[in-house]
Order: sequence, then structure tokens, then C-alpha cells
Amino acid sequence: MKEFDLESLSAFNGKDGQPVYIAHKGRVIDVSASKLWKAGLHMKRHHAGCDLTTDIEAAPHGPEVLDKFYLVGTFRKKDKALRSLPNPLEIVLERFPFLRRHPHPMLVHFPIVFMISPALFSLLYLLTDVKSFETTAFHCLGAGILFSVPAVLTGYFTWWLNYQAKSMRPVRIKIFLSGILMAVSIIVFLWRVLFPDVFTSLATEGIVYFFLILSLVPIVAVIGWYGATLTFPLEKE
Repeated sequence: MKEFDLESLSAFNGKDGQPVYIAHKGRVIDVSASKLWKAGLHMKRHHAGCDLTTDIEAAPHGPEVLDKFYLVGTFRKKDKALRSLPNPLEIVLERFPFLRRHPHPMLVHFPIVFMISPALFSLLYLLTDVKSFETTAFHCLGAGILFSVPAVLTGYFTWWLNYQAKSMRPVRIKIFLSGILMAVSIIVFLWRVLFPDVFTSLATEGIVYFFLILSLVPIVAVIGWYGATLTFPLEKE
């Protein structure tokens, strides 16, 4: 039975007439007969020619669905071409496989919500003149800054762990815009701390403050969009 490593397995990706092979727990399985693996892509998310052990563990179905397909070889998990993980980290990831992919997607929802909320509550304040809405916007901004820290750290960790920190356009854009997001949000937060009445009137300072708050929304939206393309890649029909 043929032995595959990551490089040799990647050739069987379902493209250009190639068979569709995937690896799961040391087995290499030919899923070419499945209509759900058309062109080597499953559910617009999982790519053939890869080790999908972690992905299948998190799937809504069990690994038993693979038993009806042909076993074509074995998979050597440790590829000498790849950098090895520190042994303690490898042990933790083996014990808790969800740490390979899930921490960043889980934590990133919090800064997304809290960075968009200041604009919404600021608009409510302008419409109603209820001061508590403006105060809530300020509190949400602080929470957004706070939750952005673990979201960014887990993002770097996921990038290093799953993509070997390779230069990727979506990741470069996310890093650049995340820096802008943190800078703008911290500036606005400190401005509000030092001058609590900056937004109580629509003077020049208040207008600038308000538009900085509004600018957080498109920045967050673009960061979220490129993050989503990493999880659900855009495929040409």
C-alpha cells in the first residue's frame, strides 16, 4: 500500500482530472466517487489533497462516512519539509484538537460586535438625545479594544500553526487593517476619556469624533470579509 506525505498527497486534489484523495488519521481515502467532492472541494470549505483529520472531527457527521470509499494508502503525518512543533504544544493539540482552528473564529466575534456597536449607539444618541446611548457607545468601544487583543493573538497563532506564517493576501490585509482598527479605536477611546463632553455637541471636534466612530464599521467589515474567505474560500464557477 502506497505511503503518502503532505507533498505527494497534495497532487490528488481533484483538479485537472486528478483523483480526489483526503487523509484521515493516517489513512488516505479516494473520495472521487462522491458528488459532494466535486472538483476536489467539499461544502465550499474543505479541499482535497490535505490531511482533514481535524476538520472531520469537527464535522456534523462522523468519520464512518469514509468507510464506504476506497482506502488507497497510508499518510505520514510528520512531513520533514515542515517545521516541527514544540513537544508540549504538540501534546496539547493532540489532546484538544479544536485548538488548531477554532480559538480565533470563536474569539473574533466579540470585537466584531463591540467595534460596530459604538456607531449604532452614537446614532441612537443623535436621534434621541438620550445620554445613556452615548455612554453605552463608549463602553462598547472599550470592550471592543479589550476583546481585540486575544482575537489578534489567536489570529497570529492560527496563521503560524495552520499556514506556517506564509505570506497570504487575505492575511496581509487583515493584519494591516487590524492595526488601523486598533489605532483608531484607541485614539477615539482616549479622546473620550480625556474630554467626556466631546460628543455632546456637533461642533468640529464632535463631528470628527463621530466620523472616526463610523469609520470602524467598514474597517471591521473588510477584516471580517477576508477572514471569511480563509474559512470559506471563494471559488470560481
